[in-house]
Amino acid sequence: MAVRKPVERHTKQKDAVLQALRGCEDFVSAQDLHRQLAEQGERIGLATVYRQLNGLAANGRADTIRLNEQQMFRICDERGHHHHLVCEQCGRTVEIDPPDEQWLRRVAQEHGYTVSSHTLEVFGLCPECQENPERESNDL
Repeated sequence: MAVRKPVERHTKQKDAVLQALRGCEDFVSAQDLHRQLAEQGERIGLATVYRQLNGLAANGRADTIRLNEQQMFRICDERGHHHHLVCEQCGRTVEIDPPDEQWLRRVAQEHGYTVSSHTLEVFGLCPECQENPERESNDL
């Protein structure tokens, strides 16, 4: 018996969240996205924004990371598996090439592991934040 995928409902709120997220270059929190939507005149609750973002992440349509103890979201390049270099201060994000797959398997094997999947996010400070440590978060 085949397992059926749940039907994904098409809603105005989902469209608004997806459109707003597509307009963000860097990772953004649900609170910041909610604020942007409110400033654009969208009437949508914060809980709905969280639910839509988590649904997009669960379906693989958005990437999510933890930054400064917040869950952050981003629509990324559709080219498949990729990794990020993320500024801990402003949130600027750059997609980077993944490490060599053979290196990952070798390291895992050295420690007695098998690899089923991997995620790599590299955190630090972007050049602008290194020059200006007072720079506000997401003040690009």
